[in-house]
Amino acid sequence: MLNKLFAKLENYYEEMVSIRRYLHQHPELSFKEVKTANYIKTYYENLGIEVRGNVGGNGVVAKIYGSKPGKTVALRADFDALPIQDEKDVPYKSLVPGVMHACGHDGHTATLLVLAKSLHEMRDELEGTYVMIHQHAEEFAPGGAISMIEDGCLEGVDVIFGTHLWASEPTGTIQYRVGPVMAAADRFEITVQGKGGHGAQPHRTKDAIVTASQLVVNLQQIVSRKVNPVDSAVVTVAYFIAENAFNVIADKVKLGGTVRTFNEDVRTNIEQEIERIAKGTCYTADSTYDYLYARGYPAVVNHKDETEFLIHCAQNIDEVNEVVETEPQMGGEDFAYYLQHVKGTFFFTGAKPENTDENYPHHHPKFDIDEKAMIVAAKTLGSAALNCHALKTEDNGAEVLN
Repeated sequence: MLNKLFAKLENYYEEMVSIRRYLHQHPELSFKEVKTANYIKTYYENLGIEVRGNVGGNGVVAKIYGSKPGKTVALRADFDALPIQDEKDVPYKSLVPGVMHACGHDGHTATLLVLAKSLHEMRDELEGTYVMIHQHAEEFAPGGAISMIEDGCLEGVDVIFGTHLWASEPTGTIQYRVGPVMAAADRFEITVQGKGGHGAQPHRTKDAIVTASQLVVNLQQIVSRKVNPVDSAVVTVAYFIAENAFNVIADKVKLGGTVRTFNEDVRTNIEQEIERIAKGTCYTADSTYDYLYARGYPAVVNHKDETEFLIHCAQNIDEVNEVVETEPQMGGEDFAYYLQHVKGTFFFTGAKPENTDENYPHHHPKFDIDEKAMIVAAKTLGSAALNCHALKTEDNGAEVLN
């Protein structure tokens, strides 16, 4: 049966590419993906697949019912784009100024749609139920996962799998990790309030730029001196805003950035340390501050049995050349919320473009993927979906279907 699924996916590869390129040309930002959601919903309706739109916002959930009893398996793909101008010289370049699929979500969506089509055609042979979760707003916290879960997208689900097309790794590579694989992603903002004045009379002012500059330096001590070296953490100041005339001492500076952690205690301590340092720095300068710390997605923590099962599935796919353990990634992903509710795993599918002068990273204006990676992703997800019904939890093994 698995070979039959693979043959269908190969047969529909050109359709998969066509879908991906259409979506790449028509991107929509997080929480604004109305046309994309309608495109996805219409695709399922035209196939006669049960589908529900407006799930937790712009989310779409489709269900494929096998003719035999079995587990309920969820597969997830995100479909929002980023506020980036597409600078690639390709026929499928974004047609929307300032908006671009710069993270592969168009490929995720095309992969899941064609996989769903293939599974639907095999429904008389399938066991259990297959839930296709098309999630909006992955790129912008609070994200779409929370609201979709609250709206019932995981109802009755036994296990969930998801993948991210990973343009830094060659096509044919599957990367996995048991436990924390992606970091919690938080943001902070500090406004330093001093007292402005004439640039020639600094003694009459409380220079907010000097204070804020010292604050940036002091924040660098958090990871190096307040976090156990065996724990991973990042504190990045990403912006520093203080616009003034050349002869004016600033009265206010706004700065902010991101915090990335895996351990919840470390996460809480850093949140507290940032404010402690801001308070002390501003007190020394006789200035005041406002502090905002917004918690984003928690860490993505993969379950052991499901991850080891995924490894087994990937190793039996011809197009997969290498199945390797990845280091934890400091990027964030709201797939984390699904894993807090049901068991599953999130993995990376290599998608590094071939025959290019330079490989551009995710969120770059010239980002692109090797579209052949979508077949690898579809086969890996499809193998996991079909084979999980044979998963033997007592020995973490599975009989691979054929």
